[in-house]
Amino acid sequence: MRFTGTESYVAPPDLTTAVNAAIVLERPLLVKGEPGTGKTVLAEEIAKGLGAPLLTWNVKSTTKAQQGLYEYDAVSRLRDSQLGDPRVSEIAHYIRRGKLWEAFVAPVRPVLLIDEIDKADIEFPNDLLTELDRMEFHVYETGETIRAIRRPIVIITSNNEKELPDAFLRRCFFHYIKFPDAETLKAIVEVHYPGIKHRLVEEALRVFLETREVPGLKKKPSTSELLDWLKLLVAEDVSPETLRERDGRKLIPPLHGALLKNEQDVSLFEKLAFMMRREGRGG
Repeated sequence: MRFTGTESYVAPPDLTTAVNAAIVLERPLLVKGEPGTGKTVLAEEIAKGLGAPLLTWNVKSTTKAQQGLYEYDAVSRLRDSQLGDPRVSEIAHYIRRGKLWEAFVAPVRPVLLIDEIDKADIEFPNDLLTELDRMEFHVYETGETIRAIRRPIVIITSNNEKELPDAFLRRCFFHYIKFPDAETLKAIVEVHYPGIKHRLVEEALRVFLETREVPGLKKKPSTSELLDWLKLLVAEDVSPETLRERDGRKLIPPLHGALLKNEQDVSLFEKLAFMMRREGRGG
């Protein structure tokens, strides 16, 4: 079982190596990188490439590790007991399986995505250590032990919002997705927009990469934002020549709302444009 990428996902060699190493070691693959570099999509493509089912656990700030195992709905059971519902005697009716439980009992080895683990409380990763190591857990309400039929392929993503515990990191295979270089970006664009005009892509990539390098930018535009921007450029029939204009009046890219996501960055470009116009007058 090896991952080699898919037709819709450009996976650099170092990334496929990391995925396959985690599969061989049977350890979770911890993936970090800038937002928008394809961390979440990676799990989807691994599942597609391996022909495996995908289970996704979207982590929020309020998520607890127990929710990944199961949740016991005591309130519903109490209500049903008051109504005389005969199901009250079967406590299993009030156990809701979590994503880990689903992954453990899946008939086919699944890919389990634990998405944005750093959003949760700092204790969240530690609380999962035993279950991810032993691939089993105990259901106290029913007295049963749930053991994995086969070890799922676990992909964990993090946006580096907070540091993860050392004990958790030791149990993972780590990979940082670097921001793609220009050639890789071209390949990604071609996958999503086959046949797109070459000159338009060349100019758009130049503007995009220059935008990312502007000093003081609060949020650099990501790969997903580049794809959105290109879609708009094609829809609005923006020419390569328009993108090539870089005087003071044209410093902000056309349809920049797809690239610049906050008022501070737009203001930064406006200030740079003002400075360029002033320097032009002075010359």
